[in-house]
Amino acid sequence: MWDFIIIGGGILGMSTAMQLQQAYPDKRLLVVEKESGPARHQTGHNSGVIHAGVYYTPGSLKARFCLEGNRATREFCERHNVDYDICGKLLVATSALERQRMEALWERTATNGLERQWLEAGELREREPNITGVAGIFVPSSGIVDYAAVTRAMAAEFTRLGGEIRYGAEVTALEERREELVVTTSDDTFTSRYLVSCSGLMADRVIRLLGKDPGFTICPFRGEYYRLSERHDRIVNHLIYPIPDPAMPFLGVHLTRMIDGSVTVGPNAVLALKREGYRKQDVSLRDMGQMLSHPGILKVLGKHLKPGLTEMKNSFYKRGYLALVQKYCPSLNESDLTPYPAGVRAQAVSWDGKLVDDFLFVNTRRSVNVGNAPSPAATSALPIGAHIVEQVKALVEA
Repeated sequence: MWDFIIIGGGILGMSTAMQLQQAYPDKRLLVVEKESGPARHQTGHNSGVIHAGVYYTPGSLKARFCLEGNRATREFCERHNVDYDICGKLLVATSALERQRMEALWERTATNGLERQWLEAGELREREPNITGVAGIFVPSSGIVDYAAVTRAMAAEFTRLGGEIRYGAEVTALEERREELVVTTSDDTFTSRYLVSCSGLMADRVIRLLGKDPGFTICPFRGEYYRLSERHDRIVNHLIYPIPDPAMPFLGVHLTRMIDGSVTVGPNAVLALKREGYRKQDVSLRDMGQMLSHPGILKVLGKHLKPGLTEMKNSFYKRGYLALVQKYCPSLNESDLTPYPAGVRAQAVSWDGKLVDDFLFVNTRRSVNVGNAPSPAATSALPIGAHIVEQVKALVEA
């Protein structure tokens, strides 16, 4: 009998496991992960940005946890010798309309408690000679890290504290009984007093295995990246972000200085035809059937049909993708965009057709389940884990 089982070996699962083992040093904890190692899905396929908390609704869990997580991530990296770089972020307006939208972001950054600096065109050009814009906001606390390396360090700390990890253990069934839970995996069956699930792209399915309607369905969006050719490794000094359209759910294509010195361009946002569909040709009839029969997802696709079709076109038409980044970095050309792995974002969609904006948790009498945790979940992983630990303590003490 285990005291706690955690489903999921991404950064949220490992953060939670590590902090739960710290909170209960004498208890038996087990992490089960279907892949052969940690961070094989969203954690290992994101842009690696340590977000500052620019965009998030004031007072939301995202805003609060991102601000806390920015500091906590840096402190964790210092303690565990994980490389990171606080290079700062520049949000760049390229038109009068974007400048107007940027003024709203300026106010939001103040409300969210961020240090920031307004740059006019000349000051922007001094900081970034290769970037063109009418104005910008510089946020110094943003940075870059390899979140897979952070997750491996969390896993190492968890096992050092006495926890156990089983890889290659896909959860196939769950049963919540009065005094325990039964967790059936592809190769074994375990019993536990309490359960935490951090299942990312499979979050709704895991909750349904517990016999509970999560109230949402996961819709996967593939984010496709390019890497700039090596001659452009020093093209920017900071992370470069466009000003997002508030009517659109995602942030747009940006330039990211990676921790290995390379620079990536991306991501876009294309509906994936498979939950773990990292390639254009990845298709799952089961996943497609669930998406296209879900009234909420159909409403979302209908509402964003035109921009969705544009994103899909640019997925196959490199010149269209390039035009998005040439708005603020005109010196790049088509040959500068070289292949780079894509990621898939797990986005919870409600039955009434709303993209769930904030972090979301769905609990039962003996379980805490992460339902929605898109960006900035990696930046926020330590405060999210601490939040889950508090929820688990409430279950234990009830």
